[in-house]
Amino acid sequence: MSTTTTQQAVNARRAVSYFFVLLGTVSGVWAARIPAVKSTLNLTDGQLSYGLLAIAVGLVVGMRFAGRLTDRLGSARVVVPAGIGTALAVVPAGYMPTLPSLIVALFLYGVVNASLDVSMNAHGVEVERAYGRPIMSSFHGMFSVGGLIGAGIGGLFALFGLGAGITLVATAVPLVLISLYAGRHLLPSAAATGDHASAGAGRAPWSGWIVLMGVVAFAGLVGEGAAVDWTSVYLFEDLRASESVAALGFAVFSTAMTVGRFAGDHLALRYGPVRLVRVSGVIAALGLGGALLVGNVPVAIAGFALFGLGLATIVPQVFSAAGNHDPARAGQAIAQVATVGYAGLVAGPAIIGGVSELVGLPAALAIPAALAAFMAASAGALRSR
Repeated sequence: MSTTTTQQAVNARRAVSYFFVLLGTVSGVWAARIPAVKSTLNLTDGQLSYGLLAIAVGLVVGMRFAGRLTDRLGSARVVVPAGIGTALAVVPAGYMPTLPSLIVALFLYGVVNASLDVSMNAHGVEVERAYGRPIMSSFHGMFSVGGLIGAGIGGLFALFGLGAGITLVATAVPLVLISLYAGRHLLPSAAATGDHASAGAGRAPWSGWIVLMGVVAFAGLVGEGAAVDWTSVYLFEDLRASESVAALGFAVFSTAMTVGRFAGDHLALRYGPVRLVRVSGVIAALGLGGALLVGNVPVAIAGFALFGLGLATIVPQVFSAAGNHDPARAGQAIAQVATVGYAGLVAGPAIIGGVSELVGLPAALAIPAALAAFMAASAGALRSR
């Protein structure tokens, strides 16, 4: 690449990284202020679950349109309005006076969220192609960083007794302004320059390979969802750890996953995505399996760390493979894979909970361990075509 092209790629990488941080920050702030919304509306846990389910439904609906929109207009033209929209769309949820209005607000937030998720991943694939080496994992690492930032902002506003609405507004304003600046540094989209324009406008069929990639992503996100909801519960209720020690379960998992994502690009370059995903799946399976089989608090915490390290690189490699499978329809491919994959993030904790009622939590947590082994066995499908 020429010096100018290299600098454009570097600037575009920074810009895409920002949009991953944006999505993580908004998600983190919202998660931190859910208790405030629940308290303000006096919702039961069951009623709150309807609102949270609305986000998932909005994501699925949004994915149906986000892929074609991204391919038709070009990812760069979608990322900026989708980023601004995501920052703003969550704000009404902090002011809704009733449960039905909250459900509507969160559904719309999910739809807009899907547009940003698909378009920024598709643009990330374009930037990765310009770099000529793997960088997708670091983008997902920036999402994790954004989640930590968002959780910190939400916690700080809660500490000062400020409401959910003002928290979301105060977060959205700077994100909108930075989005306008960052958008100037994205790469010109293929659709905008006329490349693949006619092909990109067509509908991408569902293929067996796309479904398999979606199932691999589903398996990985079941693990992430299970770690969020059940690691601390397992440590506290099954291993009799104190509440403070039990909280380390997810903290260690999350930290390990963030570290793994930033290391993932170097590992993918050195070993290739197939070997990386295969070894990562084995590490995740052994880590969680060991945590369940040994039944010891320190071993369990170490196992959750290995589980996070193993899962860290898998979904970014799947998204990268999907985006490169047919560059003219990268947005649709990513949307198709994400539609199947994100079902795991939503359904995974509920599946674990339901199975645990029948056979106990340790046995139920064997499900994501087995799925990690499945991801290792399916790694060959990521081989370049």
